[in-house]
Amino acid sequence: MSEVLRVLLVDDQPIIRSGFAMMLSVEDDLEVVGEAADGREAIELARAQRPDVIVMDVQMPVMDGIAATREIVAEELGRVIILTTFDADSYLFDALRAGASGFLLKNAEAEQLVEALRAVGHGHALLAPEVTKRVIEQMSPPGAGTGGGAGAAGAGAPTGGAHAELLAHLTDRELDVLRLIGAGRSNSEIAADLVIGAATVKTHVSSIFAKLQVRDRVGAVIIAHESGLVVDGGSAG
Repeated sequence: MSEVLRVLLVDDQPIIRSGFAMMLSVEDDLEVVGEAADGREAIELARAQRPDVIVMDVQMPVMDGIAATREIVAEELGRVIILTTFDADSYLFDALRAGASGFLLKNAEAEQLVEALRAVGHGHALLAPEVTKRVIEQMSPPGAGTGGGAGAAGAGAPTGGAHAELLAHLTDRELDVLRLIGAGRSNSEIAADLVIGAATVKTHVSSIFAKLQVRDRVGAVIIAHESGLVVDGGSAG
């Protein structure tokens, strides 16, 4: 990845694209390399420009942002930040499952967008605080904490469901770390909770991503919740 992050802006409203482009023009490490008005155009431009980060609207003509994100991620054409006025859970989870690396609302401060571009451009996942909270609350399995629900699994015996085979490769300590990732803890908070060093947490997190076959923290959060490792915003068991 080059030192200057290449950014593609995708929104069906020209005034919004222009505003973002003007905002980013003052940042030395961010360069807008293209603008698209719909998802199909975004894919074509991404193929031609190979941006580092794509800022993607959701509702657009021709092809919506979720479908475009799915194709862009599948072809590894860039990392996607979903930016929308719509905060409905359906958009959020569809975007995450499509492979988006970040999700911000359009009412976010300019500094938040710039920080998001830098974070995602350098390989990190990013969710706005309100989005992280919604992930944790809404992805708790139905019936969590009740006798037959997925969330009833004890700390040493996650049900896993579709992810059971992947989870079986994790050590007990990695399961502990995954539960805390699913509960929204940062690496430093995980280190404090488990009384281990920050470097050790980073090693565990990298191993977890590899074993679960996920690209980033977003994928780990989804698996932690779908597997019943985290219930009601906390750890199972």
